[in-house]
Amino acid sequence: MTCIVICSGGPKRELCAFDEFVSPNTRFIGADRGALYLIEEGVIPLEIVGDFDSLSDEEWQRVSSIALKVEKVQAEKDDTDTDLALLKAVSYNPSEIYITGVTGGRLDHFEAALRSMYRFQVKNPHIHIKIINSHNEISILLPGEHTIIRDEKFRYISFFAYENEVENVTIRGLKYETTNDCIEIGTSRFTSNELISSLGYISFSSGICLMIRSSD
Repeated sequence: MTCIVICSGGPKRELCAFDEFVSPNTRFIGADRGALYLIEEGVIPLEIVGDFDSLSDEEWQRVSSIALKVEKVQAEKDDTDTDLALLKAVSYNPSEIYITGVTGGRLDHFEAALRSMYRFQVKNPHIHIKIINSHNEISILLPGEHTIIRDEKFRYISFFAYENEVENVTIRGLKYETTNDCIEIGTSRFTSNELISSLGYISFSSGICLMIRSSD
């Protein structure tokens, strides 16, 4: 089972810890300045992609000489650098994709990354796609049942309706349980729940659910 970690060029302080992902089954892709972040952390990217307009000439020479595969594109393009990295990630048919380096800076960049994750998740339901930083993990849940595994790092769990109302919501194994409920657009009622056992789950029949797992 292959895991892909995409590192984009947001503020470096927001990045996840890469050593948690280093294994023979993990591949790293750098998007724009994220390529430099990976190399500075001692990670050799499988691929790097972007217009690299955020890099100096010296930084560009460094990343392009170390990365195994390099694709430099024009600055004027329809897709974001993170979109291009996601396209490459999906081509490896991984079981998981983690995106870091898209939070903590420009809000338009974060919103674009969130919408890209949503679009790619809907098109690739067999792949678990998450945005992750040092304190949060964000994922898009499609209708069905989803197991939630206890993780002390991400103690708090919140659910939001992302596109339409999330209907027939049943939550078990968490501090606040519910049966056949509805997560309405705009509500904050399902914020800051907590697992009280090693496993929990959420199930729902329709809608798109945004799940955020957070630490203090």
